[in-house]
Amino acid sequence: MKLQDDRTEEQKKTHRTIVLGTDSFMSGWGEAGGGPSYAGWACEDGNINACESWVRGRGDMKRVRIVAGDYVPPSGKGHCHIYVYTDRRLGE
Repeated sequence: MKLQDDRTEEQKKTHRTIVLGTDSFMSGWGEAGGGPSYAGWACEDGNINACESWVRGRGDMKRVRIVAGDYVPPSGKGHCHIYVYTDRRLGE
């Protein structure tokens, strides 16, 4: 499982919660190489609900769940990409 985390070391201290989903579009090919593709958005404590609503509203995300910021994906084939969430309601 390939893990790509876009957070800086400082953001890992402030963005301690990840809203994670299984990407139904990217699973099985590309970086996932025959395995699942997970996409997660790391967010600050005050943005968890907004982030979760946004991820659940995406048509490509299945099995949306909240995990700790030190999440380690299961071993085996696949890809997990952690993005940094910015509150879209604020136009960021």
